[in-house]
Order: sequence, then structure tokens, then C-alpha cells
Amino acid sequence: MTNQIQMQPTFRVTLPWEREEAKQRLRRAIESDELSAHAESAGWVFDFQIESADKRFWSPHLSIQLNCMDEPQSSEAYCRFSPRPEIWTMVMAIYLVAACCFFAALIFGFVQWSMGNPPWSLVVVPIAIVVIAGLHGASLIGQGWSRDQMDVLRSRWERTVELARSESTV
Repeated sequence: MTNQIQMQPTFRVTLPWEREEAKQRLRRAIESDELSAHAESAGWVFDFQIESADKRFWSPHLSIQLNCMDEPQSSEAYCRFSPRPEIWTMVMAIYLVAACCFFAALIFGFVQWSMGNPPWSLVVVPIAIVVIAGLHGASLIGQGWSRDQMDVLRSRWERTVELARSESTV
């Protein structure tokens, strides 16, 4: 894993099986005693989580989506670290509210100004910008604090692929 901090870090892994076979092999791998408590799958998506006892507010999860590739007999795993879904939903809701307030204040301020009134609603614009910047900064700080857990999730994914590779041909 790189040391670069970015919003929802991603990486891709080319798998030596076509998509359906990759899904079956990876599902059997996460059903092993070693991984069953840490991963689950639905359709073409695999999710790896941190144990409940070790979860923190900023704990990540790793979501893997299997995609088809142009080459026959191969597929691609698109892997993305992100906050837990309930945290991500809250953050996106706050972003949405701040963005709506930003644009509403701009529109209302322009209307106030064009009518010759003082555009007092423009006070909301810098507040919305601070909220959005604060959320972004908090997400980067949380990602830095959870680097150890991201490494754990990545190693679980790598172990899953290793188990799927070592499985005899279906």
C-alpha cells in the first residue's frame, strides 16, 4: 500500500479466471475458517470488515467488485477502501446539506443584491465552505489513523486471492 492519502483509495487486481469462476473461487476462500468472520459477498461484490471489538468511528472497510475484462479467462477486482457504509452515508448527507446551503445562499444573496437589499445570506457561503473543507480534512485524518486497519484488510484480501489460487481446478 502506498503512503499517499486520498479519498477512498483504490487499487485493481487482475485475476487469472473469468468472472464467474473468480466469484466462485473467492467465495469458497472467504468461507474458510480463517476468513469467514471477516468477509462476506453478495453478487459480484466482496466486503472485508474489521472485527467488532477493534472497530473505531473511523474504521474502514474494503469493498471489492469483480469486473469482466477484454481478455478471455481473466477478470479484474476493483478494490476500494472507504468508511463503513453508515459513516459514509452520514458524511455524504452533511456534504449535500452544506452544498445545498452554499448554492441557496448564493442565489438568495444575488436576489437580495439585485433588489438593492444588503446580501446578508452570503454569510452562509464561507460557513458552508468551512464545513466541506472540515469534512474533507477529518476524512484524511481518519484515514491516517486507520492506516493499520487498511493494511489488515488488504492482507486479508491478498490471503483470499492466495487461497483461491491454491484451490484445485474446479
